[in-house]
Amino acid sequence: MRQGRHFLQIPGPSPVPDRILRAMDMPVIDHRSAEFGQLGRTVLEGSQKIFQTSGPVVIFPSSGTGAWEAAIVNTLSPGDQVLMVETGHFATLWRQMAARWGIDVDFMPGDWRRGADPAAIEDRLARDTSHVLKAVMVVHNETSTGAISRIGEIRAAMDRVGHPALLMVDTISSLGSVDYRHDEWRVDVSVSCSQKGFMLPPGLGFNAISDKARTAAKNNRMPRSYWDWEEMLKPNANGFFPYTPATNLLYGLREAITMLMEEGLANVFARHQRLAAATRAAVNHWGLEVLCQEPKDFSPVLTAVVMPPGYDVDQFRKVVLDNYNMSLGSGLSKVAGKVFRIGHLGECNELTLLAALTGVEMGLSVAGIPHRAGGVEVAMKLLEQRTEANSAAHLKVVGS
Repeated sequence: MRQGRHFLQIPGPSPVPDRILRAMDMPVIDHRSAEFGQLGRTVLEGSQKIFQTSGPVVIFPSSGTGAWEAAIVNTLSPGDQVLMVETGHFATLWRQMAARWGIDVDFMPGDWRRGADPAAIEDRLARDTSHVLKAVMVVHNETSTGAISRIGEIRAAMDRVGHPALLMVDTISSLGSVDYRHDEWRVDVSVSCSQKGFMLPPGLGFNAISDKARTAAKNNRMPRSYWDWEEMLKPNANGFFPYTPATNLLYGLREAITMLMEEGLANVFARHQRLAAATRAAVNHWGLEVLCQEPKDFSPVLTAVVMPPGYDVDQFRKVVLDNYNMSLGSGLSKVAGKVFRIGHLGECNELTLLAALTGVEMGLSVAGIPHRAGGVEVAMKLLEQRTEANSAAHLKVVGS
């Protein structure tokens, strides 16, 4: 018997807040009605704010994998060459999808312990003097490893060598949790989905697209129907869709956008950074190892923790689930059986995180995994510093 609330501390799907659950608890409406048109316009315009773009955002009834496919089939042709970086499991899956569509992928090898290296990308593009490479495709937040790729620096690297390739970015686990600037970084296609920073159930896929990407879509030779941007954008102009949309998820999306804007995107990003730093502090105190080795690439969304040799990570996760009703993320592909992942994204605050870290620390003890007790207290002290600073600032204002 598992009592109390289940702690879903995987790095997505993230827990769905009560406000969003209530927003989705609506009768299905006519998706050709004026009422729906207003809903459609609201979520399409609101999504632009989250991507930080003035350009179009296309919303598909799909998973993030569908949004990956939409990015490929709208911009590339069979035989095109692209540059991808092996940052982890999901970069590898995107590569496999591209190959199935006949794309020639130059896959830069990585060690799964850091994000994409802007300097290495710059060097590779500088050698492509004939501009054979049609796109640079990067995962912003690699969910399997807990490493971020610095997209702004990658764009700067592309600019320094004057390479005309499209910049295509997977923001599936970062959008709405990590600072992401589609327009400022001149990203051509940003791919995302509903069940991470948007705090929704799975079921919506997103493409934010540039004018350059739309031009490529007019000239490429890839067959498409369901994923065709232009077929979506025509009815989107009035808030409608060319086929039946995920109506009640759009109600939830409207509420999610409202919640993110109420908190303020800068505050959302700072909260995720703060919770991630507290998590790493606890892990370091326990004497365990954070998988990501480059501090500049630490993910604000999740922390992947390396299990000491000789200990069963999946048995540890089972101990935590059975004893404390908490789910932790498993290792994937190359790091399967070697790491567990602590998600700290979406509707997660200080108390939520401290409860999750307490479950991890108790699980380490019950499972007999060598560690130094007190990691939760270290995280708590770090989080208290902001609370004390805010209280002092408030008192100063009140007393002035």
